[in-house]
Amino acid sequence: MKTKGIRTNKVNIVTLGCSKNVVDSEVLYTQLKGNGYNVAHESKKDDAQIVVINTCGFIDGAKEESIDTILRYADAKAAGVVDKVYVTGCLSHRYKDELALEIPTVDAWFGTNELPRLLKTLKADYKHELVGERLLTTPTHYAYLKIAEGCDRPCSFCAIPLMRGGHVSRSIEELVTEAKSLAKRGTKELILIAQDLTYYGLDIYRKRNLSELMARLSDVEGIDWIRLQYAYPAGFPTDILDVMQERSNICKYLDMPLQSGSTEILKSMRRGISREKTEALIETIREKVPDIALRTTLIVGHPGETEALFDETYEFVEKMRFDRLGAFQYSHEDNTHSHTMFDDVPAEIKQERADALMELQQGISWELNQEKIGKTYKVLFDRKEGGYFIGRTESDSPEVDNEVLVSAGQYVRLGDFADVTITSAEEFDLYGSLVSE
Repeated sequence: MKTKGIRTNKVNIVTLGCSKNVVDSEVLYTQLKGNGYNVAHESKKDDAQIVVINTCGFIDGAKEESIDTILRYADAKAAGVVDKVYVTGCLSHRYKDELALEIPTVDAWFGTNELPRLLKTLKADYKHELVGERLLTTPTHYAYLKIAEGCDRPCSFCAIPLMRGGHVSRSIEELVTEAKSLAKRGTKELILIAQDLTYYGLDIYRKRNLSELMARLSDVEGIDWIRLQYAYPAGFPTDILDVMQERSNICKYLDMPLQSGSTEILKSMRRGISREKTEALIETIREKVPDIALRTTLIVGHPGETEALFDETYEFVEKMRFDRLGAFQYSHEDNTHSHTMFDDVPAEIKQERADALMELQQGISWELNQEKIGKTYKVLFDRKEGGYFIGRTESDSPEVDNEVLVSAGQYVRLGDFADVTITSAEEFDLYGSLVSE
């Protein structure tokens, strides 16, 4: 067992959940560093006095992972391995009162918008001069840029507004300043994130203003790729497609969660769009940006989803042939509109449907990847692993999409771009050789 005399005044930040949580942890990391703290992100050593856990509360699996992590560090505190355990993020925001009763070992609980209070508890000042500055926990060559917080959408299944509040856009000037700061420190790829990118600007500019933001960020020197994640289909601002087509450093890539291919289920989900309008939107997107890579996510097992309605979603995926797709099982979330419905799809059926969609997508991805053999792509290399340099094309976002593998016998510097000719392909991986200069 460690003693207090061995440990230094060190803080370990543990991040769970989505890229928005990653950004929140990076802001906390930067503020603590600015206060002179010794800070680590997900340290593998048990040498920190203080642990801050940034939790996810989106769906059941994420909640379980967050609670398991909290319990692990609560046990470490009881064993004298750490002195203080603090919990922040979505799960804490939503269930802090209940969790405080269940896990009294935790020293304090904080919501998603309580960074100043968390810093005060840690005896650190909130440094306004550091706003817009971020020390990255990702590799320095790419960074997530959170352009807005919260969500105003009425989706029946989603608890995000309960945890992160209504939509609040950041100003273009603030975002451009942050992008310039990141570029100066070596960031080459910006991944724009928000709960809903397409709502950007409505609250502060009285119009959907994502296209202007994209153009302004595109002008930042040193930024080679700008990627869009989490676009909402209803009310989609098609002017962003013109900017995407015109600007060479805006990736021809769009992550647009569609959630279902059944009009009846979409109506039950309160998505504000039908399957027919969704298909028309996809057709418009592909017409305006012919080489675009479309990523989507779908939810199976929403209350009322019969086998016939699921078949509609299956047929939708067959027809649309998305470049990237993820399937999630419906989670019955407290205080959402869907929670008032009977959760009538058994867990094993949800699993079967998710598996069926992913098997279908696996075949589609294999076919699309075979078409890439012999073609040359610009690849950004992220890491070296298992005898390969591993990177991504502009059609791929970190962590969730396909990867390009080049034998380590050919040298490439991590964080750099290189042209790669694809020599073979699997369902979700491409193999290639560097193009000789």
